[in-house]
Amino acid sequence: MPSSEAGQPGTPCGILPAHAIERLIAEGAVKPERPLDGDQIQPASLDLRLGTRAYRVRASFLPGPKSTLAERLREMSLHEIDLEGGAVLETGCVYVVRLLESLKLPLGISAAANPKSSTGRLDIFTRVIADRAREFDTLAEAYEGALYAEISPRTFSTLVRTGSRLSQIRFRQGPVPRSDDTIARLHAHEALSSSARPDIANGLALSVDLEGGFAGEPVGYRAKRHAGLVDIDRKGALNVLDYWEPIFERGSLILDPSQFYILASREAVRVPPDHAAEMVPFNPLVGEFRVHYAGFFDPGFGHRSGGGEGARAVLEVRSHEVPFVLEHAQMIGRLIYEPLTEPPQQVYGQGIGSNYQRQGLKLSKHFKPYEPLSR
Repeated sequence: MPSSEAGQPGTPCGILPAHAIERLIAEGAVKPERPLDGDQIQPASLDLRLGTRAYRVRASFLPGPKSTLAERLREMSLHEIDLEGGAVLETGCVYVVRLLESLKLPLGISAAANPKSSTGRLDIFTRVIADRAREFDTLAEAYEGALYAEISPRTFSTLVRTGSRLSQIRFRQGPVPRSDDTIARLHAHEALSSSARPDIANGLALSVDLEGGFAGEPVGYRAKRHAGLVDIDRKGALNVLDYWEPIFERGSLILDPSQFYILASREAVRVPPDHAAEMVPFNPLVGEFRVHYAGFFDPGFGHRSGGGEGARAVLEVRSHEVPFVLEHAQMIGRLIYEPLTEPPQQVYGQGIGSNYQRQGLKLSKHFKPYEPLSR
């Protein structure tokens, strides 16, 4: 169990499920500045909330082993912004916000952060930073200190406020080997992918769908530049066509480096209830593009235990320095699976407000459903 004895021999290794995160919080390993929201704990992660002040900074940075982030902010900050009543974070700017949650992790418990799914689908580049950190989004065992979010909206200016959630944190007990043998065993039992012959090598391969399903439906979306403001806390409020250009051309797509795209995987995927998954950083040797911002997949995603029966992985895609032709069925990423430390009491989709169960191609929860016109 998550405690000061977490690193002892015989302790189960893996990702902590929701009820284990609750115990971790009760033991003081997570220190919220304000009471937690009722839905803040997810099946295998904890949402992180923005604090009261944002700092516009000159550039992205890491504090390094000799400094706290607050110390570095004194030299990097351009101006301070009050978030209590809401504030707009402009595209092309970099901000740092102290989070309402801080950590006092025990030995044997480490953590990793990632943007929430909706954050990635809005092209909001965000990473979590710890004091004296040499890496983003990584919290070593026994870390004690504050947490900060670096935020840089890339396409849409974004309205946020104290308590808004852009990032999530996942807690890991002990070292967890990531084995293709484990993935093969799970696939034989659970059919992790709808592919008849899945490619398992350093993870389960996913490919892009540029053929689509029904006639008249888009295969993807291209973000419109200079679109309106997005309020990060309002669901189902925005018209799709005010912010996105549907893509109907099938077979291939030229990625423009100045554009952001939402696409979907060709394969439907499943995450068994006793495992969690993550899309690993993409190998740049097979394509000059970034595939995802938000990589966590909860226990039960796309699984019958959570009311799903296969769900597509939504891909947040941006080309690098040059235009790149993406072809239908081209490999775009890999999923790795890790066990939970103990059986979960709740999985993705079980009445917890899960927004993306049974998803196909799907924009973030901020947009109204899109109904294609006859073409």
